Amino acid sequence: MLLSSKDSILLIVDAQEKLLPAIHQRDNVTSRMRWLAEIALQLDIPVLITEQYPKGLGYTVSALQEIIESARVVEKTNFSAMQEQSFRDVLSDYDKKQVVVMGMETHVCVLQTAIEMKQEGYQVFLPSDCVGSRRPNDKDSAITRMRDNNVEIITSEMAAFEWLHKSGTDTFRHISRNWLK
Repeated sequence: MLLSSKDSILLIVDAQEKLLPAIHQRDNVTSRMRWLAEIALQLDIPVLITEQYPKGLGYTVSALQEIIESARVVEKTNFSAMQEQSFRDVLSDYDKKQVVVMGMETHVCVLQTAIEMKQEGYQVFLPSDCVGSRRPNDKDSAITRMRDNNVEIITSEMAAFEWLHKSGTDTFRHISRNWLK
């Protein structure tokens, strides 16, 4: 199945200050997350952010500051956001069936949230270049496990082009001016 901008929501899981320094290839991961989130906002795709116990792990990284200002942020203590009633309430407010999930750490909160969303009937997409863990093996194993649980493994560019659907539009021209970030 392909992504549709009208049916999608973008979920950023726990991209937090105190987690970031330990994340393998953190600069690449945050750069791709920001890039995809900026495109989502330009296409009026809602952005939802979770923060795992922000008093201890800090808040969403400053590299995503402009995204935070346009998103809804939900605090959580469960690893899976789906175990938080406040998150479930916000998610259902959007009434979208497709969720693009990105964030940290791939093998903990991202994995548990994605699998439980899939079990609840959502179409879940994971851009593999927009997730990170401290150890590459944990990230790779988590991606394999999510694929085995029918989460669609994609890249940030796959998501963007599917959301755009075609070239030759004003939206495509506007977005493609900054494409090679």
